[in-house]
Amino acid sequence: MDAISTATSGMTAALSRFDQAAGAIASPNGDLAQAAVLTIDAKASFTANAAVLKTADEMMGALLDILA
Repeated sequence: MDAISTATSGMTAALSRFDQAAGAIASPNGDLAQAAVLTIDAKASFTANAAVLKTADEMMGALLDILA
């Protein structure tokens, strides 16, 4: 599996967790502490996967420059 596919699926999963946290915050019976932790986790996961995506893009660009 290539890094770009892995990073994009990781970003999608992080967005899903962020949506769950938003739902818990909006719910009158939601656990705000758990939602806060889920939000922080989703943000860190999204940021890490974005960094992987950026690095994979830079590596692909460098490889294409070498081959051109």
